Amino acid sequence: VQLVESGGGLVQPGGSLRLSCAASGFTVSSYAMSWYRQAPGKERELVASMASAGGNTNYADSVKGRFTISRDNAKNTVLLQMNSLKPEDTAVYYCNTRQPIIGTMLSRTYWGQGTQVTVSS
Repeated sequence: VQLVESGGGLVQPGGSLRLSCAASGFTVSSYAMSWYRQAPGKERELVASMASAGGNTNYADSVKGRFTISRDNAKNTVLLQMNSLKPEDTAVYYCNTRQPIIGTMLSRTYWGQGTQVTVSS
């Protein structure tokens, strides 16, 4: 399993970015997928998640109405569209999936390497 994020960068307040998480070793449509972020000096926090079946989504209150998580099944990729960005959105953004370990009651969590998003004028 490998997750590779891209799409981060420097953007002015009010701007938009679209992050991509390219997955390999599994099919993104079969598992719940999430985006987390970690700002300097702060704990990593959940930003958005999408269930496997049905694609139900969940967002942190701080990003509701501005961020959208989605899948591109043809590219086996998870996307995070971020609009109306604010300086407080500045963080390293990580893609995440948790998958069961076959034959056990355990699961394993996978993370990408992260992509930096900086919102500043």
